Amino acid sequence: MLSPSIDEDDLIVSDVTLGGALMHFATIGWKLLFAFIPPVEWGGGWPAFFVALTFIGTITAVVAEVATVLGCTLGLEEAVTAITLVAVGTSLPDTFASMTAARTSPYADSAIGNVTGSNSVNVFVGLGLPWLISSIYQSNRNVPYLTPPGNLAFSVMLFLITSLICFFILILRRLTLGGELGGPSGSRTLSSVILFLLWVTYLFFSSLRAYNLIGGI
Repeated sequence: MLSPSIDEDDLIVSDVTLGGALMHFATIGWKLLFAFIPPVEWGGGWPAFFVALTFIGTITAVVAEVATVLGCTLGLEEAVTAITLVAVGTSLPDTFASMTAARTSPYADSAIGNVTGSNSVNVFVGLGLPWLISSIYQSNRNVPYLTPPGNLAFSVMLFLITSLICFFILILRRLTLGGELGGPSGSRTLSSVILFLLWVTYLFFSSLRAYNLIGGI
C-alpha cells in the first residue's frame, strides 16, 4: 500500500515522496506476486518463510539466466559475466534488504549481517552443496571429479584483499564514530565512495585477468 509511515501514536513519521510513489507503481506487479506469501501468523511463520524463499530463488534463477544470456550476446568472457551481470542481478535482493534494514533497524547488525550471511550462504551452500552432489555422483562412477580453476585464484585473492579493507573501514568507523553506518555527511560520503571504488577495483583487475591482459597467481 502506498501510504505515509505512521508510528505507534498514529503520528506521520514520513510522508509519501515522488520517488517512493514512482517506485511503488513500477514494482506493483512484484507486490501483487508477493501478496501470495502467507501471513507470518500462520504456522509460526514457517509457511511464509518457505514460500518467500521459493519466490526469491525463482526470481534469482531467472535473473541469473537472463544475465548469462545477455553476457553471451555481448560476447563477454564467462568470468566477467559472472562477476558483473550475474553477481549484480543475484545480489539486488540482498542490496534492497540491507537498505531496508539500515533504515528501520536501530543498529547496523541487520544490514551488515545480511550481507555477510548472504555471502556465507553463497560460498558454503551455493558452492559446497553442488560440489558434494557432483563428487558423490562421480565417485559412484569411479571417475575423478575435477574442476579447472581458471582465473578463480586471482579473483578470490583480490576479493579477500578488498574485503579486508572493507572490514578495516567498518572497524575504524566504529572506533572513531561509534557505528558502522551513518554518521556525519562527510565521513558517510567518504566511506561510500571508498567502498564503491573497492568494487570497481575488483571488477577492473578481475576483468583484465579474465582477458589475460595481466598475469595471474
